[in-house]
Amino acid sequence: MLWQWTPSDPLLHRKAGIRLVVKITAQRGTQLRCKNWRAETLLRLLENNLENGENPDELVIYMSRAKAARDWKSFDQIVAALKNLEADETLIVQSGKPIGAFRTHSRAPMVIMANGNVVGRWASDENFLKYEQQGLTILPGMTAAAWQYIGSQGILQGTYQSFAAAGRRYFGGTLAGRVILTAGCGGMSGAQPLAGKMAGAATLVVEVESAKIKRRVDQGFCDRMTDKIEEALQWIAQAKAAGEGASVGLVGNVAAVYPRLLELGFAPDILTDQCMVDPYRGYVPLGMNAAEAAALSKSDPQTLRKKSEDTLRVHVNAILDFKKRGALTFEYGNSLRLRAADAGIPEALNLDSFVTLFIRPLFCEGIGPFRWIAVSGDASDIRRIDDIILNTFPSDHPIAQWIPLAQKYAPFQGLPARIGWLGHTERSRLALLVNEAVARKEISAPVAFTRDHLDAGSVANPFRETEKMKDGSDAISDWPLLNAMLSCSNGADLVAVHSNTDKLQSAGQTVVADGTPEAAERLKCALDGDTGIGVLRHADAGYETAIKMKDDHGLGI
Repeated sequence: MLWQWTPSDPLLHRKAGIRLVVKITAQRGTQLRCKNWRAETLLRLLENNLENGENPDELVIYMSRAKAARDWKSFDQIVAALKNLEADETLIVQSGKPIGAFRTHSRAPMVIMANGNVVGRWASDENFLKYEQQGLTILPGMTAAAWQYIGSQGILQGTYQSFAAAGRRYFGGTLAGRVILTAGCGGMSGAQPLAGKMAGAATLVVEVESAKIKRRVDQGFCDRMTDKIEEALQWIAQAKAAGEGASVGLVGNVAAVYPRLLELGFAPDILTDQCMVDPYRGYVPLGMNAAEAAALSKSDPQTLRKKSEDTLRVHVNAILDFKKRGALTFEYGNSLRLRAADAGIPEALNLDSFVTLFIRPLFCEGIGPFRWIAVSGDASDIRRIDDIILNTFPSDHPIAQWIPLAQKYAPFQGLPARIGWLGHTERSRLALLVNEAVARKEISAPVAFTRDHLDAGSVANPFRETEKMKDGSDAISDWPLLNAMLSCSNGADLVAVHSNTDKLQSAGQTVVADGTPEAAERLKCALDGDTGIGVLRHADAGYETAIKMKDDHGLGI
Protein backbone atom coordinates (compact mmCIF):
# COMPACT_ATOMS: atom_id res chain seq x y z
CA MET A 1 0.00 0.00 0.00
CA LEU A 2 1.45 3.40 -0.99
CA TRP A 3 0.85 6.42 1.20
CA GLN A 4 1.75 9.76 -0.41
CA TRP A 5 2.42 12.16 2.46
CA THR A 6 1.58 15.81 1.94
CA PRO A 7 2.03 18.43 4.62
CA SER A 8 -1.71 19.07 4.83
CA ASP A 9 -2.49 15.45 5.65
CA PRO A 10 -3.79 14.66 9.13
CA LEU A 11 -1.89 12.20 11.26
CA LEU A 12 -1.16 8.97 9.46
CA HIS A 13 -3.31 6.26 10.99
CA ARG A 14 -1.66 2.90 10.41
CA LYS A 15 -3.49 -0.36 10.89
CA ALA A 16 -1.64 -3.19 12.57
CA GLY A 17 -0.19 -5.64 10.09
CA ILE A 18 -0.30 -3.28 7.11
CA ARG A 19 3.05 -1.96 5.99
CA LEU A 20 2.83 1.43 4.37
CA VAL A 21 5.43 2.88 2.03
CA VAL A 22 5.72 6.52 3.04
CA LYS A 23 6.93 9.43 0.94
CA ILE A 24 7.42 12.55 3.00
CA THR A 25 8.42 15.95 1.70
CA ALA A 26 8.96 19.09 3.72
CA GLN A 27 6.29 21.73 3.45
CA ARG A 28 7.26 24.78 1.39
CA GLY A 29 5.83 28.28 1.34
CA THR A 30 4.64 30.58 4.10
CA GLN A 31 1.53 28.80 5.35
CA LEU A 32 1.81 27.72 8.98
CA ARG A 33 0.51 24.46 10.42
CA CYS A 34 2.01 25.16 13.84
CA LYS A 35 1.26 28.00 16.24
CA ASN A 36 4.54 29.80 15.55
CA TRP A 37 7.39 29.81 13.06
CA ARG A 38 9.85 28.26 15.50
CA ALA A 39 7.82 25.06 15.78
CA GLU A 40 6.90 25.13 12.09
CA THR A 41 10.57 25.33 11.15
CA LEU A 42 11.47 22.35 13.30
CA LEU A 43 8.59 20.35 11.79
CA ARG A 44 9.83 21.16 8.29
CA LEU A 45 13.35 20.10 9.24
CA LEU A 46 12.01 16.77 10.50
CA GLU A 47 10.18 16.32 7.19
CA ASN A 48 13.29 17.38 5.30
CA ASN A 49 15.27 14.63 7.01
CA LEU A 50 12.83 12.06 5.68
CA GLU A 51 12.72 13.71 2.24
CA ASN A 52 16.49 13.19 2.02
CA GLY A 53 16.68 9.90 3.90
CA GLU A 54 18.26 6.71 2.55
CA ASN A 55 15.32 4.56 3.62
CA PRO A 56 12.50 6.90 4.64
CA ASP A 57 9.79 4.24 4.85
CA GLU A 58 11.80 2.83 7.79
CA LEU A 59 12.57 6.34 9.12
CA VAL A 60 16.26 5.71 8.35
CA ILE A 61 18.23 8.79 7.28
CA TYR A 62 21.77 7.43 6.82
CA MET A 63 24.31 4.94 8.26
CA SER A 64 21.77 2.17 7.42
CA ARG A 65 20.20 2.61 10.88
CA ALA A 66 20.35 6.27 11.99
CA LYS A 67 16.72 7.33 12.39
CA ALA A 68 14.68 10.51 12.62
CA ALA A 69 12.11 8.97 14.99
CA ARG A 70 11.75 5.69 16.85
CA ASP A 71 8.74 4.41 14.92
CA TRP A 72 5.83 5.76 12.93
CA LYS A 73 3.61 6.14 15.97
CA SER A 74 6.30 8.31 17.55
CA PHE A 75 6.66 10.29 14.33
CA ASP A 76 2.93 11.02 14.26
CA GLN A 77 3.00 12.05 17.92
CA ILE A 78 5.96 14.38 17.29
CA VAL A 79 4.12 16.02 14.39
CA ALA A 80 0.98 16.48 16.49
CA ALA A 81 2.96 17.87 19.42
CA LEU A 82 4.82 20.40 17.27
CA LYS A 83 1.55 21.59 15.76
CA ASN A 84 0.13 22.23 19.23
CA LEU A 85 3.26 23.62 20.89
CA GLU A 86 2.95 27.10 22.38
CA ALA A 87 5.80 29.60 22.24
CA ASP A 88 6.49 29.10 25.96
CA GLU A 89 6.47 25.28 25.91
CA THR A 90 9.21 22.70 25.37
CA LEU A 91 8.75 19.26 23.81
CA ILE A 92 10.86 16.45 25.32
CA VAL A 93 12.02 13.63 22.98
CA GLN A 94 13.70 10.47 24.28
CA SER A 95 15.46 8.44 21.58
CA GLY A 96 13.03 9.42 18.86
CA LYS A 97 9.92 9.15 21.04
CA PRO A 98 8.08 12.23 22.36
CA ILE A 99 7.58 12.08 26.11
CA GLY A 100 5.74 15.28 26.95
CA ALA A 101 5.52 19.03 26.58
CA PHE A 102 6.26 21.26 29.55
CA ARG A 103 5.50 24.91 30.21
CA THR A 104 8.88 26.66 30.27
CA HIS A 105 9.33 30.22 28.94
CA SER A 106 9.66 31.99 25.61
CA ARG A 107 13.49 31.91 25.61
CA ALA A 108 13.62 28.17 26.31
CA PRO A 109 14.18 25.65 23.50
CA MET A 110 11.09 24.43 21.67
CA VAL A 111 12.53 20.90 21.63
CA ILE A 112 15.15 19.17 23.72
CA MET A 113 16.13 15.60 23.00
CA ALA A 114 18.47 12.84 24.11
CA ASN A 115 19.04 10.03 21.62
CA GLY A 116 20.92 6.76 21.85
CA ASN A 117 22.47 7.40 25.26
CA VAL A 118 23.24 4.15 27.08
CA VAL A 119 25.38 3.77 30.21
CA GLY A 120 28.90 2.86 29.13
CA ARG A 121 29.05 -0.68 30.53
CA TRP A 122 25.89 -1.54 28.56
CA ALA A 123 26.69 0.44 25.39
CA SER A 124 28.56 -2.18 23.37
CA ASP A 125 27.48 -2.83 19.79
CA GLU A 126 25.78 -6.07 20.83
CA ASN A 127 23.86 -4.55 23.73
CA PHE A 128 22.89 -1.48 21.74
CA LEU A 129 21.51 -3.64 18.95
CA LYS A 130 19.46 -5.54 21.51
CA TYR A 131 18.01 -2.30 22.93
CA GLU A 132 17.22 -1.11 19.41
CA GLN A 133 15.39 -4.32 18.59
CA GLN A 134 13.44 -4.04 21.83
CA GLY A 135 12.28 -0.57 20.77
CA LEU A 136 14.02 1.18 23.67
CA THR A 137 16.44 3.41 21.78
CA ILE A 138 17.61 4.40 18.31
CA LEU A 139 20.95 4.92 16.65
CA PRO A 140 20.88 8.71 16.20
CA GLY A 141 23.87 9.31 13.99
CA MET A 142 24.68 12.95 14.50
CA THR A 143 22.17 14.99 12.49
CA ALA A 144 19.64 12.23 11.75
CA ALA A 145 17.73 12.03 15.03
CA ALA A 146 18.11 15.79 15.58
CA TRP A 147 16.38 16.69 12.27
CA GLN A 148 19.45 18.57 11.03
CA TYR A 149 20.39 16.54 7.93
CA ILE A 150 20.64 18.42 4.61
CA GLY A 151 21.72 15.55 2.38
CA SER A 152 25.21 14.72 1.18
CA GLN A 153 25.98 18.44 1.00
CA GLY A 154 26.21 18.33 4.80
CA ILE A 155 29.87 17.25 4.79
CA LEU A 156 30.75 18.47 1.30
CA GLN A 157 32.82 21.48 2.35
CA GLY A 158 34.64 19.59 5.10
CA THR A 159 35.56 16.79 2.71
CA TYR A 160 36.58 19.29 0.04
CA GLN A 161 38.68 21.23 2.55
CA SER A 162 40.45 18.03 3.63
CA PHE A 163 41.26 17.07 0.05
CA ALA A 164 42.32 20.60 -0.87
CA ALA A 165 44.51 20.81 2.24
CA ALA A 166 46.15 17.54 1.23
CA GLY A 167 46.90 19.09 -2.15
CA ARG A 168 48.47 22.16 -0.56
CA ARG A 169 50.50 20.22 1.98
CA TYR A 170 51.62 17.14 0.10
CA PHE A 171 51.17 17.66 -3.65
CA GLY A 172 52.61 21.06 -4.49
CA GLY A 173 49.40 23.02 -4.03
CA THR A 174 46.98 21.17 -6.31
CA LEU A 175 45.36 17.80 -6.86
CA ALA A 176 45.14 18.28 -10.63
CA GLY A 177 46.51 15.11 -12.21
CA ARG A 178 46.18 13.23 -8.91
CA VAL A 179 43.95 10.28 -7.99
CA ILE A 180 41.82 9.75 -4.89
CA LEU A 181 40.60 6.26 -4.01
CA THR A 182 37.94 5.86 -1.36
CA ALA A 183 34.96 3.72 -0.39
CA GLY A 184 31.39 4.46 0.67
CA CYS A 185 28.77 6.42 -1.25
CA GLY A 186 25.80 6.51 1.12
CA GLY A 187 24.03 9.45 2.72
CA MET A 188 27.03 11.26 4.17
CA SER A 189 29.85 9.53 2.28
CA GLY A 190 28.08 10.47 -0.95
CA ALA A 191 29.81 13.86 -0.72
CA GLN A 192 33.18 12.27 -1.49
CA PRO A 193 33.02 12.02 -5.31
CA LEU A 194 31.93 15.64 -5.70
CA ALA A 195 34.40 16.93 -3.10
CA GLY A 196 37.26 15.13 -4.85
CA LYS A 197 36.16 16.50 -8.21
CA MET A 198 35.92 20.04 -6.80
CA ALA A 199 39.46 19.67 -5.44
CA GLY A 200 40.64 18.80 -8.94
CA ALA A 201 41.32 15.07 -8.48
CA ALA A 202 40.23 12.04 -10.46
CA THR A 203 38.17 10.35 -7.75
CA LEU A 204 37.21 6.67 -7.62
CA VAL A 205 34.60 5.66 -5.03
CA VAL A 206 33.83 1.98 -4.36
CA GLU A 207 30.35 1.16 -3.02
CA VAL A 208 28.72 -2.24 -2.57
CA GLU A 209 25.15 -1.00 -3.19
CA SER A 210 24.59 0.16 -6.75
CA ALA A 211 21.47 2.14 -5.77
CA LYS A 212 23.55 4.42 -3.57
CA ILE A 213 25.89 5.34 -6.40
CA LYS A 214 23.02 5.78 -8.84
CA ARG A 215 21.35 8.16 -6.42
CA ARG A 216 24.53 10.28 -6.24
CA VAL A 217 24.79 10.28 -10.03
CA ASP A 218 21.16 11.36 -10.35
CA GLN A 219 21.70 14.12 -7.75
CA GLY A 220 24.86 15.44 -9.39
CA PHE A 221 27.30 14.29 -6.71
CA CYS A 222 28.98 11.69 -8.95
CA ASP A 223 29.72 11.88 -12.68
CA ARG A 224 29.30 8.28 -13.78
CA MET A 225 29.14 4.71 -12.51
CA THR A 226 30.10 1.20 -13.59
CA ASP A 227 30.43 -2.29 -12.15
CA LYS A 228 33.50 -3.03 -14.29
CA ILE A 229 36.89 -2.35 -12.71
CA GLU A 230 38.70 -1.96 -16.04
CA GLU A 231 36.18 0.59 -17.29
CA ALA A 232 36.42 2.57 -14.06
CA LEU A 233 40.21 2.63 -14.29
CA GLN A 234 40.04 3.77 -17.90
CA TRP A 235 37.83 6.72 -16.97
CA ILE A 236 40.07 7.62 -14.04
CA ALA A 237 43.20 7.41 -16.22
CA GLN A 238 41.61 9.75 -18.78
CA ALA A 239 40.75 12.34 -16.10
CA LYS A 240 44.21 12.07 -14.56
CA ALA A 241 45.93 12.57 -17.91
CA ALA A 242 43.78 15.60 -18.62
CA GLY A 243 44.42 17.03 -15.15
CA GLU A 244 40.68 17.39 -14.66
CA GLY A 245 38.52 16.82 -11.64
CA ALA A 246 36.14 13.92 -12.22
CA SER A 247 34.36 11.22 -10.24
CA VAL A 248 33.55 7.58 -10.88
CA GLY A 249 31.42 5.27 -8.74
CA LEU A 250 32.48 1.62 -8.92
CA VAL A 251 29.93 -0.95 -7.76
CA GLY A 252 31.54 -3.71 -5.74
CA ASN A 253 32.55 -4.93 -2.32
CA VAL A 254 35.65 -3.00 -1.32
CA ALA A 255 37.26 -6.18 0.06
CA ALA A 256 37.03 -7.71 -3.40
CA VAL A 257 37.83 -4.59 -5.40
CA TYR A 258 40.91 -3.36 -3.51
CA PRO A 259 42.95 -6.60 -3.84
CA ARG A 260 42.14 -6.61 -7.56
CA LEU A 261 43.27 -2.98 -7.89
CA LEU A 262 46.53 -3.91 -6.18
CA GLU A 263 47.01 -6.78 -8.61
CA LEU A 264 46.49 -4.39 -11.51
CA GLY A 265 49.11 -2.00 -10.15
CA PHE A 266 46.63 0.83 -9.50
CA ALA A 267 48.39 3.53 -7.47
CA PRO A 268 46.20 6.26 -5.95
CA ASP A 269 47.83 9.39 -4.56
CA ILE A 270 45.30 9.67 -1.71
CA LEU A 271 43.42 6.85 0.01
CA THR A 272 40.67 7.33 2.55
CA ASP A 273 37.44 5.58 3.55
CA GLN A 274 33.86 6.42 4.55
CA CYS A 275 32.33 2.94 4.54
CA MET A 276 29.78 2.07 7.18
CA VAL A 277 32.00 -0.40 9.06
CA ASP A 278 29.55 -1.35 11.82
CA PRO A 279 28.82 -5.07 11.24
CA TYR A 280 25.24 -4.71 12.45
CA ARG A 281 24.39 -1.56 10.51
CA GLY A 282 25.50 -1.84 6.93
CA TYR A 283 28.95 -3.39 6.50
CA VAL A 284 28.42 -6.12 3.92
CA PRO A 285 30.59 -9.28 4.15
CA LEU A 286 32.12 -10.81 1.05
CA GLY A 287 29.70 -13.13 -0.73
CA MET A 288 26.60 -11.32 0.55
CA ASN A 289 24.50 -8.37 -0.58
CA ALA A 290 23.11 -5.63 1.65
CA ALA A 291 19.69 -7.24 2.06
CA GLU A 292 21.23 -10.56 3.08
CA ALA A 293 23.49 -8.84 5.60
CA ALA A 294 20.54 -6.92 7.05
CA ALA A 295 18.53 -10.13 7.41
CA LEU A 296 21.44 -11.91 9.10
CA SER A 297 21.82 -9.04 11.58
CA LYS A 298 18.35 -9.94 12.85
CA SER A 299 18.52 -13.73 12.66
CA ASP A 300 22.13 -14.40 13.67
CA PRO A 301 24.08 -11.24 14.56
CA GLN A 302 27.10 -13.14 15.88
CA THR A 303 27.61 -14.96 12.60
CA LEU A 304 27.27 -11.64 10.77
CA ARG A 305 29.90 -10.09 13.02
CA LYS A 306 32.35 -12.92 12.31
CA LYS A 307 31.79 -12.70 8.55
CA SER A 308 32.15 -8.92 8.71
CA GLU A 309 35.41 -9.09 10.64
CA ASP A 310 36.80 -11.59 8.13
CA THR A 311 35.93 -9.15 5.34
CA LEU A 312 37.25 -6.15 7.24
CA ARG A 313 40.64 -7.79 7.61
CA VAL A 314 40.89 -8.16 3.83
CA HIS A 315 39.67 -4.58 3.36
CA VAL A 316 42.13 -3.01 5.82
CA ASN A 317 45.13 -5.14 4.81
CA ALA A 318 44.59 -3.84 1.28
CA ILE A 319 44.51 -0.27 2.59
CA LEU A 320 47.80 -0.88 4.38
CA ASP A 321 49.29 -2.28 1.17
CA PHE A 322 48.26 0.86 -0.73
CA LYS A 323 49.91 2.93 2.00
CA LYS A 324 53.13 0.93 1.68
CA ARG A 325 53.09 1.71 -2.04
CA GLY A 326 53.05 5.43 -1.28
CA ALA A 327 49.44 6.56 -1.00
CA LEU A 328 48.70 9.35 1.49
CA THR A 329 46.31 7.34 3.67
CA PHE A 330 43.96 8.57 6.39
CA GLU A 331 40.68 7.56 7.99
CA TYR A 332 37.72 9.87 7.53
CA GLY A 333 36.02 9.28 10.86
CA ASN A 334 34.17 6.01 10.34
CA SER A 335 35.90 4.03 13.14
CA LEU A 336 37.66 1.87 10.56
CA ARG A 337 40.93 1.79 12.51
CA LEU A 338 39.31 0.88 15.82
CA ARG A 339 37.27 -1.93 14.32
CA ALA A 340 40.29 -3.21 12.41
CA ALA A 341 42.34 -3.26 15.60
CA ASP A 342 39.55 -5.14 17.38
CA ALA A 343 39.54 -7.61 14.46
CA GLY A 344 43.25 -8.33 14.87
CA ILE A 345 45.03 -5.65 12.83
CA PRO A 346 46.54 -3.31 15.46
CA GLU A 347 48.78 -1.61 12.89
CA ALA A 348 45.64 0.08 11.52
CA LEU A 349 45.84 2.37 14.55
CA ASN A 350 48.97 3.91 13.03
CA LEU A 351 46.94 5.43 10.21
CA ASP A 352 46.27 9.16 10.48
CA SER A 353 42.89 10.84 10.88
CA PHE A 354 41.57 13.67 8.71
CA VAL A 355 40.93 15.64 11.92
CA THR A 356 44.50 15.55 13.17
CA LEU A 357 45.86 16.19 9.67
CA PHE A 358 43.58 18.97 8.46
CA ILE A 359 40.72 20.04 10.77
CA ARG A 360 41.96 20.62 14.32
CA PRO A 361 43.63 23.98 13.60
CA LEU A 362 40.20 25.18 12.45
CA PHE A 363 38.53 23.87 15.60
CA CYS A 364 40.95 25.95 17.68
CA GLU A 365 39.31 29.05 16.19
CA GLY A 366 35.80 27.72 16.63
CA ILE A 367 35.56 27.11 12.87
CA GLY A 368 33.35 24.24 11.80
CA PRO A 369 30.49 23.07 9.54
CA PHE A 370 27.79 25.72 9.93
CA ARG A 371 24.55 25.30 7.93
CA TRP A 372 21.50 27.30 6.96
CA ILE A 373 18.23 26.03 5.50
CA ALA A 374 15.56 28.06 3.70
CA VAL A 375 12.36 26.62 5.12
CA SER A 376 10.37 28.45 2.44
CA GLY A 377 11.71 25.95 -0.08
CA ASP A 378 12.60 28.91 -2.30
CA ALA A 379 16.15 28.69 -3.67
CA SER A 380 16.23 32.46 -4.13
CA ASP A 381 16.32 32.79 -0.34
CA ILE A 382 19.62 30.90 -0.31
CA ARG A 383 20.93 33.02 -3.16
CA ARG A 384 20.07 36.13 -1.15
CA ILE A 385 22.12 34.73 1.75
CA ASP A 386 24.95 34.04 -0.72
CA ASP A 387 24.88 37.76 -1.59
CA ILE A 388 24.93 38.74 2.08
CA ILE A 389 28.00 36.56 2.62
CA LEU A 390 29.87 37.90 -0.40
CA ASN A 391 29.07 41.48 0.63
CA THR A 392 30.04 40.92 4.28
CA PHE A 393 33.19 38.82 4.35
CA PRO A 394 36.43 39.85 2.58
CA SER A 395 37.27 38.21 -0.72
CA ASP A 396 40.18 36.25 0.80
CA HIS A 397 37.99 34.73 3.53
CA PRO A 398 37.42 30.97 2.98
CA ILE A 399 33.65 31.42 3.01
CA ALA A 400 33.86 33.98 0.19
CA GLN A 401 35.91 31.52 -1.84
CA TRP A 402 33.56 28.64 -1.03
CA ILE A 403 30.23 30.20 -2.01
CA PRO A 404 31.03 30.45 -5.76
CA LEU A 405 32.16 26.80 -5.70
CA ALA A 406 28.96 25.77 -3.92
CA GLN A 407 26.87 27.74 -6.40
CA LYS A 408 28.57 25.96 -9.29
CA TYR A 409 28.79 22.41 -7.97
CA ALA A 410 26.55 21.73 -4.95
CA PRO A 411 22.99 20.69 -5.81
CA PHE A 412 20.22 21.29 -3.30
CA GLN A 413 18.58 18.22 -1.78
CA GLY A 414 15.19 18.76 -0.19
CA LEU A 415 14.82 22.24 1.28
CA PRO A 416 17.46 24.55 -0.24
CA ALA A 417 20.45 24.77 2.09
CA ARG A 418 24.10 25.68 2.25
CA ILE A 419 26.99 24.62 4.42
CA GLY A 420 29.81 27.07 5.12
CA TRP A 421 32.64 26.75 7.60
CA LEU A 422 32.55 29.79 9.89
CA GLY A 423 34.10 30.45 13.29
CA HIS A 424 33.54 32.28 16.55
CA THR A 425 31.38 35.45 16.13
CA GLU A 426 31.28 34.88 12.34
CA ARG A 427 28.26 32.59 12.56
CA SER A 428 26.26 35.03 14.66
CA ARG A 429 27.30 37.92 12.41
CA LEU A 430 25.83 36.16 9.39
CA ALA A 431 22.74 34.96 11.25
CA LEU A 432 21.88 38.43 12.52
CA LEU A 433 22.14 39.88 9.02
CA VAL A 434 19.87 37.12 7.74
CA ASN A 435 17.40 37.74 10.55
CA GLU A 436 17.25 41.40 9.52
CA ALA A 437 16.66 40.37 5.90
CA VAL A 438 13.79 38.11 7.01
CA ALA A 439 12.31 41.03 8.97
CA ARG A 440 12.50 43.24 5.85
CA LYS A 441 10.92 40.41 3.81
CA GLU A 442 13.96 40.27 1.53
CA ILE A 443 13.95 36.57 2.48
CA SER A 444 10.51 35.06 2.13
CA ALA A 445 10.36 32.93 5.29
CA PRO A 446 12.48 32.06 8.35
CA VAL A 447 15.89 30.45 8.00
CA ALA A 448 17.16 27.66 10.26
CA PHE A 449 20.78 27.83 11.39
CA THR A 450 22.34 24.58 12.53
CA ARG A 451 25.53 22.55 12.15
CA ASP A 452 27.00 19.11 12.03
CA HIS A 453 27.72 17.68 15.47
CA LEU A 454 31.29 17.37 14.20
CA ASP A 455 32.34 20.75 15.55
CA ALA A 456 34.85 22.44 17.81
CA GLY A 457 33.24 21.86 21.20
CA SER A 458 30.37 19.46 20.68
CA VAL A 459 31.90 15.98 20.40
CA ALA A 460 33.97 13.56 22.42
CA ASN A 461 35.20 10.91 20.01
CA PRO A 462 38.70 9.51 20.58
CA PHE A 463 38.88 8.24 17.01
CA ARG A 464 37.76 11.39 15.25
CA GLU A 465 37.12 14.90 16.63
CA THR A 466 39.09 14.49 19.85
CA GLU A 467 41.75 12.06 18.71
CA LYS A 468 45.23 12.64 20.19
CA MET A 469 44.26 15.78 22.08
CA LYS A 470 47.29 17.63 23.36
CA ASP A 471 46.35 17.11 27.01
CA GLY A 472 45.13 13.51 26.62
CA SER A 473 41.47 14.47 27.11
CA ASP A 474 40.27 12.48 24.08
CA ALA A 475 37.55 10.56 25.92
CA ILE A 476 36.33 13.28 28.32
CA SER A 477 32.69 13.79 27.37
CA ASP A 478 31.92 16.68 29.73
CA TRP A 479 32.41 19.05 26.81
CA PRO A 480 29.47 18.04 24.59
CA LEU A 481 27.25 17.88 27.67
CA LEU A 482 28.30 21.39 28.67
CA ASN A 483 27.79 22.49 25.09
CA ALA A 484 24.20 21.23 25.13
CA MET A 485 23.40 22.78 28.50
CA LEU A 486 24.84 26.12 27.41
CA SER A 487 22.77 25.93 24.21
CA CYS A 488 19.65 25.46 26.34
CA SER A 489 20.63 28.40 28.55
CA ASN A 490 21.17 30.56 25.48
CA GLY A 491 17.81 29.76 23.94
CA ALA A 492 18.58 27.56 20.95
CA ASP A 493 15.32 26.32 19.44
CA LEU A 494 16.37 22.66 19.41
CA VAL A 495 19.08 21.04 21.51
CA ALA A 496 20.15 17.39 21.20
CA VAL A 497 22.51 15.11 23.14
CA HIS A 498 23.54 11.96 21.27
CA SER A 499 25.61 8.83 21.69
CA ASN A 500 26.41 6.23 19.05
CA THR A 501 27.02 3.06 21.07
CA ASP A 502 30.15 3.31 23.21
CA LYS A 503 32.22 5.29 20.73
CA LEU A 504 31.21 8.94 21.03
CA GLN A 505 29.10 11.59 22.71
CA SER A 506 27.86 14.62 20.77
CA ALA A 507 25.57 17.62 20.98
CA GLY A 508 23.67 19.61 18.36
CA GLN A 509 21.66 22.81 18.19
CA THR A 510 19.32 24.58 15.79
CA VAL A 511 18.31 28.25 15.98
CA VAL A 512 15.58 29.88 13.89
CA ALA A 513 15.90 33.33 12.34
CA ASP A 514 12.27 34.42 12.06
CA GLY A 515 12.96 38.15 11.77
CA THR A 516 12.00 39.08 15.32
CA PRO A 517 14.13 40.88 17.95
CA GLU A 518 13.72 37.81 20.17
CA ALA A 519 15.25 35.66 17.46
CA ALA A 520 18.18 38.06 17.22
CA GLU A 521 18.86 37.57 20.93
CA ARG A 522 18.70 33.80 20.63
CA LEU A 523 20.93 33.75 17.55
CA LYS A 524 23.62 35.93 19.10
CA CYS A 525 23.74 34.09 22.42
CA ALA A 526 23.35 30.53 21.15
CA LEU A 527 25.75 30.76 18.21
CA ASP A 528 28.49 32.63 20.09
CA GLY A 529 28.16 30.29 23.05
CA ASP A 530 28.41 27.27 20.76
CA THR A 531 31.64 28.38 19.08
CA GLY A 532 33.01 29.98 22.23
CA ILE A 533 32.93 26.76 24.21
CA GLY A 534 34.71 25.09 21.30
CA VAL A 535 37.53 27.61 21.55
CA LEU A 536 37.69 27.11 25.33
CA ARG A 537 37.71 23.34 24.96
CA HIS A 538 40.87 23.58 22.82
CA ALA A 539 42.44 26.35 24.89
CA ASP A 540 41.97 24.18 27.97
CA ALA A 541 43.83 21.40 26.15
CA GLY A 542 46.78 23.73 25.57
CA TYR A 543 46.51 24.71 21.89
CA GLU A 544 48.22 28.07 21.40
CA THR A 545 45.89 29.25 18.63
CA ALA A 546 42.87 28.61 20.84
CA ILE A 547 44.52 30.33 23.81
CA LYS A 548 45.15 33.43 21.70
CA MET A 549 41.59 33.27 20.36
CA LYS A 550 40.26 33.02 23.92
CA ASP A 551 42.27 36.05 25.01
CA ASP A 552 41.41 38.11 21.93
CA HIS A 553 37.67 37.57 22.48
CA GLY A 554 37.67 37.78 26.28
CA LEU A 555 36.47 34.22 26.70
CA GLY A 556 36.99 32.07 29.76
CA ILE A 557 38.20 32.83 33.23
